[in-house]
Amino acid sequence: MNKLYALLCALSLTTMTATASTHTAKQMVKYTIKKGDTLSSIAHKHHTTISKVRKTNGLKKGAVLRIGKVLKVPANANVLYTKTSEKPIKYVTKKGDTLSSIALKHHTSVTKIRKANALRKSQILKIGKVLDIPQNKKTHRVASAKKPGSNKKLTASISKLDTISLEKEKREEPKTFSFTDLFKSKKDKDADKCQRITSLAKTKLGKKYVWGASGYKNTYDCSSFTKFVYRNFGIDIPRTSIRQSKFGKFVKRSELQKGDLVFFDTSKKRKGYVNHVGIYLGDNKFIHASSAKKKVVITSLNKRFYSNRYKGARRPS
Repeated sequence: MNKLYALLCALSLTTMTATASTHTAKQMVKYTIKKGDTLSSIAHKHHTTISKVRKTNGLKKGAVLRIGKVLKVPANANVLYTKTSEKPIKYVTKKGDTLSSIALKHHTSVTKIRKANALRKSQILKIGKVLDIPQNKKTHRVASAKKPGSNKKLTASISKLDTISLEKEKREEPKTFSFTDLFKSKKDKDADKCQRITSLAKTKLGKKYVWGASGYKNTYDCSSFTKFVYRNFGIDIPRTSIRQSKFGKFVKRSELQKGDLVFFDTSKKRKGYVNHVGIYLGDNKFIHASSAKKKVVITSLNKRFYSNRYKGARRPS
């Protein structure tokens, strides 16, 4: 009987400790959106999910994040954080690298990389250039435990031992993680990014076309328009349409996705080289700064003039 009594005491204490350690309380933190932020990066930073951030703030899929907007972000209240700083690491740029891909790979931001290396927004990355990559501060999580129950409660539960029946505890099977979850999240992330690219481009509809303009006072030519849109998402593409046509991944016409760059030869004699660019919107339509219309417009790819002068597509990353 003494052994049974000791065993039940131990079980009681273990159960109380497990209950205390698994208990979590939710709280909201306020987060101000900065340049380069995405729902994915914000959720990851606060150890929550994109769907929870959307639900808490009433955001629809495809909604553009405005710099300076304050979001309510659900976070675990029973987690304490201690941080330690790290020195920047050296990174040598390779073919196909962009500031966005480098920042994502090292869990930092495009803004921090630019600041650490005194890079201008329009500056092109040269292959072999050595960059200082600032490292995020390491975060150590320490779960705070609830205080164990009082001795009175423990004594009361022990006094009723004669009415307790011992049963084998049923253990829950651990939840398995499927690689398809990764693919789905990446697909959702890419779709969200493409939607935000096209949404930003549409805000410039009707803005004035000026050959050679760089976006100053909302005036653009075709390639400065596409460069402006992508720059807002941390992707530095070349300045001219012909150089943009060699940047990123080649895309077949049958596989076009929202946000892809589409290229044309609009010269009267069709000289055979790219001199015009736009952003694909889906449904065979694209948005571009048109020299003929003298403004930013949406045009159908099925239109004979552009269909006959189509020169290919690229997907910057």
